[in-house]
Amino acid sequence: MPPSATGAIAPAAPASRVRQYYALTKPRVVQLIVFCAMIGMLMAEPSLPDWRRFAAASAGIWLVAAAAAAFNCLVERHVDARMQRTAWRPTARGELAPREALAFSALLCAAGCALLCGEVNALTMWLTLATFVGYAVVYTIVLKPRTPQNIVIGGASGAMPPLLGWAAMRDDIAVPAVLMWLIIFLWTPPHFWSLALYRIDDYRRAGIPMLPVTHGAASTRRHIFVYTLLLFVSTLLPAAAGMSGTIYLAVALGLGISFILRSWTLLRRYTDALSRRTFRFSIVYLALLFLGLLVDHYASAWH
Repeated sequence: MPPSATGAIAPAAPASRVRQYYALTKPRVVQLIVFCAMIGMLMAEPSLPDWRRFAAASAGIWLVAAAAAAFNCLVERHVDARMQRTAWRPTARGELAPREALAFSALLCAAGCALLCGEVNALTMWLTLATFVGYAVVYTIVLKPRTPQNIVIGGASGAMPPLLGWAAMRDDIAVPAVLMWLIIFLWTPPHFWSLALYRIDDYRRAGIPMLPVTHGAASTRRHIFVYTLLLFVSTLLPAAAGMSGTIYLAVALGLGISFILRSWTLLRRYTDALSRRTFRFSIVYLALLFLGLLVDHYASAWH
């Protein structure tokens, strides 16, 4: 899943070495990635999954996702230094040398892949490694500096966690996993563009062609609204496909209508504060939507 950055205040003095390395993993972003992967694991089984495989898969996915985050910080260290919301990162401040960040990323990736291959299955390892390449290389190096559609195309990689979780339990890819992937794929643009709207000066200063920079705020708000509508439709597909029931459908309808109203208000009457609230709501939205899917899953299984 492409990074959902939040504002941060630079510390007065360099952090400890452990904290510097930990910061490279983008903990909040990785937590959301692992959460979505866990939902995929739980949805793959009619009852509770084997806890050993669940734990190994969660740890392996965390390690590779953290490796991708660290590699992103390494590649974008000069860009991060020009942006207020990322200038605090240890690579941007020069507190960690490039070789240290690269070695840390490689170590995490190798450990995660070894764990997934040895304790889960080869399919999950290869899919997770492909996700690493999709985010750290295709999105960060190729797409982000070149096209305002970077977050859309790169979202294909960022939406992978439920597929990884499903593959970890079932050693295959099935329709329910693809539907969860589609939801995150369509969620990513309105989520990230809401951030880009009120951080436009950061992106303009860093020379990154995000949609608000290249096409303006009004066009970006229209894009957000359209993608929110597409997202709403995609969230109804699990119920239409028989993957979920009335509990999830009620949650999807309530959250979806709320998101549409927020994006409509953002379209009609823009303020930075409203854009910030929309961005933050999108994170809560995804967590509650997937929790609703999970509750519905177990309610049906145990009925």
